[in-house]
Formats: sequence, structure tokens, C-alpha cells
Amino acid sequence: MSNLIEMGKEAKKASRFLGNSSTEEKNKALKKIEEFILLRKYEIIAENEKDLEVAEAKGTSKAMLDRLRLTEARVEEMAIGVGQVVSLPDPIGEVVSMWKNHANLQIGQQRVPLGVIGIIYEARPNVTLDAAVLCLKTGNATILRGGSEAINSNKAIVKVIGDALEEAGFPRNSVQLVGDTSREVAKEMMKLNKYIDVLIPRGGAGLIKTVVENATVPVIETGIGNCHVYVDGDADLDMAKKILINAKCSRPSVCNACETLLVHENLAEKFLPLVYEGLKEYDVEVRGCERTLKILPDVVKATEEDWDTEFHDYILAVKVIDSLEEAIEHINTHGTKHSEAIVTNNYFNSQKFLKEIDAAAVYVNASTRFTDGFEFGFGAEIGISTQKLHARGPMGLKELTTIKYIIYGEGQIR
Repeated sequence: MSNLIEMGKEAKKASRFLGNSSTEEKNKALKKIEEFILLRKYEIIAENEKDLEVAEAKGTSKAMLDRLRLTEARVEEMAIGVGQVVSLPDPIGEVVSMWKNHANLQIGQQRVPLGVIGIIYEARPNVTLDAAVLCLKTGNATILRGGSEAINSNKAIVKVIGDALEEAGFPRNSVQLVGDTSREVAKEMMKLNKYIDVLIPRGGAGLIKTVVENATVPVIETGIGNCHVYVDGDADLDMAKKILINAKCSRPSVCNACETLLVHENLAEKFLPLVYEGLKEYDVEVRGCERTLKILPDVVKATEEDWDTEFHDYILAVKVIDSLEEAIEHINTHGTKHSEAIVTNNYFNSQKFLKEIDAAAVYVNASTRFTDGFEFGFGAEIGISTQKLHARGPMGLKELTTIKYIIYGEGQIR
């Protein structure tokens, strides 16, 4: 615990420095990080190779290895994300609203940093950089605790960030990495109320559940993605196929990937064989309901558990349904309030779906894979919130701020 407390003290000190830094100063530090990431990308990739070797030896799935892997192109994309964050407006100091009360006090709401943000995450080393730069831009210090599977990658990235910060005149401890990846230390971090203002978990259902159930630090729940694509009775079949293949197969290990396909009975006999051919190209295992099995007899029979599972793999649950209402009911029952899509040419059906689906992101005729801070124009994201308090959906800069009331008077007393 002593090491975590020391990290917490350093983070608090750094957060005061960051909170008083100008936009120009923060952007200068971020540009230096972008420069260092590109200059030292091979150093980062070399450490990532060590993580990949360990993961492969453990028999890690192809999808999860992809989640872990950092290629030259991916590191360059990470650096581009830093540059995009530099170009975004700084929300800190923004006066959201201003009004006068009955006593002629001028009352305003001003955006300020949250303070120290703790992030517990798994597998994806790009999260290390995304989280750091978003927090820095918004004047927040960060304590990061990644998973053991990416420890070498994370250490390398944080070292590069620290070197860049020092050169820019910023405290190195603005971004810190917990080196001990044990569950015991993670649970200690969840109770570090004195030093951590907000805790954000990113990862699978098990991690999120553990953090929500054990943390005494306020938590923003993110990431569990049991996402659906519903092919309506009025859908364009070619469009539906393209959307489903992209949502399932482009990167099945991420939280915005589709896990369940719902198909209206009017199109099932035409659409299922069509999309099944496309899924075969990616070796996707299809788990179908009884009605699906009548159309595609060689697929695996789905279990009740499959409707609630985030597979993180080339596995897709498929269900034939009778109506839009049944699709909405199924999604609201089994979904995780992340990202849901309808494919339809029927305007009224699209509007009913948008209105009645309870999720952070709801799509009409587009892939769920777009639920991403970079794709939404935020530069990067610190996570995708599936809860409703404080933030919902991809969390960019504004979601990493809170409100301070500023009040101007002329000697008023109550």
C-alpha cells in the first residue's frame, strides 16, 4: 500500500501543477509526447513483442493477440491521435453558463479538472497513451494500472511519456504506471479515496464487475459491449451484409464489435445464407436459434447464455425474430447499453428503434464499430461509458471535467 500512497501523493501534487497550466503549455507538452512516440516507436514495438511472445506461449486467442499487438502503423496512428487532441479546444476554464439571482449575485458554472484519475484496464496498450493525453489536456493527473499481458508495452509507453513531459517542463509523475499487476494491488487502488478522485475501468465484464463491487473511489463504468445488429424486414440485404461483417469481423476483440445478429423473419431465408457465406471467410462460428438452424443446419445451436455473452472472438449469436418490437425487447433485455444498430429503409421503424433502445450509441444503417472517441472526433477516448451518471458513450475531453461555481458579488450578505 505504501507505494500506492506515494504515487497518490505525487499525483495530487502533479494535478495542482496541471490544473494551473495554460492551454498553450499543455499543448506544448502534448506535442512533445507526439514527437517522442514517433521517434521511439521501435523501442515501444520491441517491448510489445515481449508481451506478444508471452501471450502466444499461453495460447491466447487470435482476436486477443490482435488486441495486444502494436504495429508500426498502429503506433503512428496513436501519435496522430495525440496531435488531434492538441488541435481540440481546451474545455478547462470554459464558463458553461452565467446568470443573476434575486440578490444580484452573478453566478457561473466553470469547467475544471476532476483532479487525479485512476484507470484500471486490460490488454490494449494504446489505452495507456490515449488516457494519458486526454487527462493531460484536461489538467488531470493519471495513475494507470494495466494488465500483466501488456506490462512491457505499458512501461515503455509511460517511460516515453515521462521523458517527453520532463523535456516540456512538466512533472514526470503527471502520468504514473502501477508496476505491480496483482489483483491485490488493484483492489488497494480501488480504495485510494484520499488521492484518486475518479476510477475508470476498461476491459471485460469480469474486470468491470470487480471494480464496481470493490471500489470506494467513485467509478465510471465503461466498456462491456454485448452489441447487436438488427436487420429489419425493410432492410437492404447488401447493406445489411456489409454492416454485419464489419461490425463482427473487422476487430472482434473490441467492445463495439457485434456479438448478436437479429434478423426479421420476412428476410431470414434470403439474408442468412447470404451473410453466412461472408462470415465463413473469417471462420466465424455461428450459434443460431432453432429457426436459424432450419435455414443454416450446419451451425451450432445457441444456448440462453449466448444471448448475454460478449465473445471477444470470431463467434456470433444469431436469432430470427417476428417483429421490431421483439428486437427492441431482446436488445433491452440482453444488451449492455453500449452500441446497437438497425438496418432498415423504413423511417418509422428507424425512429422507433432510436427512441426505445436504451444504449449509449444507437445507429441507423451503420456499423457499431464507429463508437469510438477517434471516430467521433474527440481525438481519442478514455473509455466508453455504459452508465448514465456524469458521462455516457465515448468519453473525450469534456467528460473528464467537472463544474465549479464561480460567484461575483458587490458586498451582498444573506
